Amino acid sequence: MHCPFCKHNDTRVLDSRVAEDGTSIRRRRLCPACERRFTTLEQMQLVVVKRSGAVEPFSREKVIAGVAKACKGRPVTEGDLALLGQQVEEALRAAGLAEIPAHDVGVAVLGPLSQLDPVAYLRFASVYKQYNCVEDFEAEISQLRAQTVAVG
Repeated sequence: MHCPFCKHNDTRVLDSRVAEDGTSIRRRRLCPACERRFTTLEQMQLVVVKRSGAVEPFSREKVIAGVAKACKGRPVTEGDLALLGQQVEEALRAAGLAEIPAHDVGVAVLGPLSQLDPVAYLRFASVYKQYNCVEDFEAEISQLRAQTVAVG
């Protein structure tokens, strides 16, 4: 690790701690050349493999933006969306894979979204699952009703 101040190519770790959310490690470092201290954050990087084969870093913000479109006009708060984004990221990290197919990201969204707002879920699912006719909506609504009866 290069020192951000003097660019010395070797630094010493003084302290390492797991962050509160458990997904990263905070390291306090000291540069032996300039004796300045700084903090680094080490985090496992998740990447999403798109259908085209392109790879891009996972973005919780991108997930939230996509879900926000489905939630437009619904009684869903920014806090609800942030929690959903966190749940999706935690589910993907729990899978233990560094490369996640884009399809799996959509699957990870569907569960929490169906609990958050059934109408937003139908909107998202209609695009994600590529509904082609009214019968596709009817089948999805029947499944939602069955889940509601099973839970309630």
